[in-house]
Amino acid sequence: MQPYFYPYLGYFDLINYSDKWVVFDTVQYIRHGWMNRNRIVNPNGGWQYIIAPLKKHSRNTLIKDIEVMDDPGWHSRILGQIQHYRKAPYFTEVYRLMEECLEIRESSLSRLNVAILCNVCRYLDISFKYEFYSEMDLKIGQIEGPADWALRISEAMGAGEYVNPPGARNMFDEAKFQELGMKLTIRELPVFVYECGGFEFVPGLSIIDVLMWNSPEQIKNYLDFHEVESNAVEI
Repeated sequence: MQPYFYPYLGYFDLINYSDKWVVFDTVQYIRHGWMNRNRIVNPNGGWQYIIAPLKKHSRNTLIKDIEVMDDPGWHSRILGQIQHYRKAPYFTEVYRLMEECLEIRESSLSRLNVAILCNVCRYLDISFKYEFYSEMDLKIGQIEGPADWALRISEAMGAGEYVNPPGARNMFDEAKFQELGMKLTIRELPVFVYECGGFEFVPGLSIIDVLMWNSPEQIKNYLDFHEVESNAVEI
């Protein structure tokens, strides 16, 4: 998976389900995605973006080479944007967690995002065993299309199962995984509905929103025991 910025709960469902996580950082960075921004609730209704501003880069820059702005003012801006959560039951703990994340002195966007993922996983007691693909020196076969990256990386790692979110459901050729003795699993996390102190509930927001209103134990329990909608090809 590409490294996202404070991603939604479904991203952590994948981490919680996986034995090994590959940070896919050797493809072109795409603007207006989830790698340098995400959404939190807007006190006036709906949602608003939190954004990690980036240094100027060419259109063809790889994810691993994207850098965040040196100006720490954006850290303060994000911490200011979450002040309306003050009455949330876990505001103090989550605010402290975000301070720790934003204090990380890392110019690489992908490494900053992975450091944030590590901190959130630690808070939720989720095992997160990751490697950056750019550092793995894997010998993979021919790549004929975007979907082959997952197939070939999994094959080179000797994986028995590959898991992905539902957005890529139609991209993969299940037969190719079967031929290599692998199971392809598409996991779709049911919407985790929770009380949010009078604010409008908006599904699919950043993990920040989930953390503010729910204890780490509640969240981990949901990830461990929810009934997931899946499309699995058994070998």
